[in-house]
Amino acid sequence: MNPNQVSRDTTPWWRIGMVWLVLGGPLVVVVASLSTAVIAIRGAEAVITEVPSSVPQSGQVQADTPAVAARNHAATAAP
Repeated sequence: MNPNQVSRDTTPWWRIGMVWLVLGGPLVVVVASLSTAVIAIRGAEAVITEVPSSVPQSGQVQADTPAVAARNHAATAAP
């Protein structure tokens, strides 16, 4: 072979493993994000707009009051 000649590889692009690695990584991320979005949309719970009756109103702290509600009530100033 003459040193001035450039050897050309005739291997098609889909036969090179690095191409699949470069294309496959982002493709896996896109598929995973779409499936996560579908799971999130299908499994969404209803938005609660009313105050549940188990949450105490001002001044109504009981023994079975949820901890966060009781803590918030304890942090408020006394009337």
